Amino acid sequence: QLQLVESGGGLVQPGGSLRLSCVASRFSLDDYSIGWFRQAPGKEREGIACISFSDGFKDYADSVKGRFTIVRDNFKNTAYLQMDGLKPEDTAVYRCAAERSYGCSPYTLSAADAYDYWGRGTQVTVSS
Repeated sequence: QLQLVESGGGLVQPGGSLRLSCVASRFSLDDYSIGWFRQAPGKEREGIACISFSDGFKDYADSVKGRFTIVRDNFKNTAYLQMDGLKPEDTAVYRCAAERSYGCSPYTLSAADAYDYWGRGTQVTVSS
């Protein structure tokens, strides 16, 4: 089965930047759409970004539009989440996920159950 491993999280000051990576193994990631999700203590899981397998469509949650960018590099079998202008409310565990049935859309961004494969997550903490 497809396996995903995230990295790149850490502690950053408000206004700073981080780049998260999601590396796939066993299968080629170019057959899958990719989503990024996050969950903070006491809050529900939130879909924040997705990208189609063909890079034909991207979508973002309103909370991160204009600040976060999702990209993919099929040659490296890796997806990235570039996070700029970080705010304390961005503090959460971030997970990448993949699916090959529905693609990236506002619906799948808000429906985590659509995704079949998940990484374990990486912690992002934004604090002064």
